[in-house]
Amino acid sequence: MHTAAGRRGPRSPRLVACGLVVLLLVSAVVAVGIGPVPVHPAVVLEVLASHVRGEAPAAPPAVDAIVWTVRLPRVLLAVVVGATLSIAGVALQAMVRNVLADPYVLGVTSGASTGAAAAILLGFGSALGSYLLPVTAFAGALVATLAVLFFARLGGTVSSLRLVLAGIAIGYVLSSVTSFLIFASDSPEAGRSVLFWLLGSLNQARWDTLAVAAVVGLGTAVLLTALGGALDAIASGDETALTVGVDADRMRLVLALVVAVAVGTMVAVSGGIGFIGLVVPHLARALVGATHHVLVPVAALLGGAVLVWTDTLARTAFSPQELPIGIVTGLVGGPFLLVLLQRLHQHA
Repeated sequence: MHTAAGRRGPRSPRLVACGLVVLLLVSAVVAVGIGPVPVHPAVVLEVLASHVRGEAPAAPPAVDAIVWTVRLPRVLLAVVVGATLSIAGVALQAMVRNVLADPYVLGVTSGASTGAAAAILLGFGSALGSYLLPVTAFAGALVATLAVLFFARLGGTVSSLRLVLAGIAIGYVLSSVTSFLIFASDSPEAGRSVLFWLLGSLNQARWDTLAVAAVVGLGTAVLLTALGGALDAIASGDETALTVGVDADRMRLVLALVVAVAVGTMVAVSGGIGFIGLVVPHLARALVGATHHVLVPVAALLGGAVLVWTDTLARTAFSPQELPIGIVTGLVGGPFLLVLLQRLHQHA
């Protein structure tokens, strides 16, 4: 089920993609320069060029550190997380044939959040070091996904409705578990830090965490683009998928596991960021239509740009205090969801 705007595909996909690449590059350079210490875009480019060429810093050491060490990893992580959550939303909306689906629907985000929160608050798995959050978030996402698939299969085949209902139920349970862990924590400071992290934050961005997220995000984008034909088929219905040789049940299982890996990794590095996986697929579909081998890369580019500016607003609006990104995405995504519901009612 897709919006009328999504079916029209009114613009050239190649032209839209080129425009979004330019938008993303410009957004990244400008966003790196925004902060308590403003840095001109030309200086940002000089710093980037000097590091890429391996030369001595072109700017004063303090400016070089602000651009290269502090802000650039954060902006690039926003690109990766925004892109990955957006294409995860695209995959889920095709998978359950519901335009209101996003990574929260199948309990994936809740599972990842519970796993990471448990590791922080209970202190287990310290031997994993810097890999603690990625591993526990992925484990939580995988457990949640497998639980959803198990309960969805109890009635026989894995239908879209069963997936949605099972995902909502598992998500509520895991969110309650996370809240209980925060409530029962002996450390109020740890509880507050986890709560802030669960609402989304990129302030822990580093080059090593960026590298892991980038590998997972790029792999997810390539895989989902390659599966574009299968996504088109299952989005059209199980019977249609069968006629073109796509096993809808098996494809849903594959997609669920791919989304679990992708979302679990993103939650580990950025916390729970809502609405990106819901809003961006609709905006991308309005630009290029619902053909998934085009929709996936366009949604990735658009999602990266959207989260770059969302994070920039979150870290500068009340400087020196930083807003959780989830607050900003909720303020924007909530009204968007209401408008979408109205449009769906008008087209019903």
